[in-house]
Amino acid sequence: MVEHYAYGLWTPVLAYAVSVLGSFLGLRCATRARGRGGPGQAGWIAMGAVSIGGVGVWAMHFIAMLGFRIHGAPIRYDLTLTVVSAVIPMAVMALALYLIIVGGRRWALPVSGAVVAVGVVSMHYLGMASMNGHAGMGHDPVFVAAACAIALVASVVALWFVGHLWTVGSTLAGALVMGVAVSAMHYTAMMGVVVGEHAGHGETPAGIPALDFLTPLIVGPGVFLITGFLLLMMLPDERREREREQKRRQREERRRPAAPEPARGGDVWS
Repeated sequence: MVEHYAYGLWTPVLAYAVSVLGSFLGLRCATRARGRGGPGQAGWIAMGAVSIGGVGVWAMHFIAMLGFRIHGAPIRYDLTLTVVSAVIPMAVMALALYLIIVGGRRWALPVSGAVVAVGVVSMHYLGMASMNGHAGMGHDPVFVAAACAIALVASVVALWFVGHLWTVGSTLAGALVMGVAVSAMHYTAMMGVVVGEHAGHGETPAGIPALDFLTPLIVGPGVFLITGFLLLMMLPDERREREREQKRRQREERRRPAAPEPARGGDVWS
């Protein structure tokens, strides 16, 4: 018997909340990156990639996986594959953010969306491949196709948000939508998991128990999110500074007295 909510609703709710927070921070970082250039822009892009790809996508996936259980078949995770599955969504998101923010080409959105979708799907199924257990697992191709379609649509929508959202309110709305999309993709793919007969009940499979990742999953993303939000509050927003400076100059120009017009007398010819 397969369970997706072994600990109740707290795993999907927590996973969704983490996805929203990561997406929100990532979108705000992308907004900062659009407002400046140079090394500062690269830093905001990198932080946005880790926020969306690492926290909003990968951490959401793994927190949700804490609730996955196969009765009578203990599950362990291969550390190397798990780490690689975390790196993939951050790498593809960094590339996509660069193409959207710096490249600015018309083809950037669909191409970046496809790249991110491939990365997200690869992350999910590589994460599934990292699971060791006595029961063999397969995947229903219908659900795989549905998950891929959701990932593609979600990726394009997320990257459209990157290029168009400026205000905090619109960014929050976008993050809520992204959280729904990422969660929908994950649980659609999980509905397609097919578990075979247990191969045995002897030795405990090699790897790390899922709950051993709980502390890193809470501390790691938590510290990153707190640091990211503090940086957003402390570091100046160059785009807003330019807008304020422009408005200040406009006010000064309006207050400045108009120069007297030269007297218009008739020309005198001697």
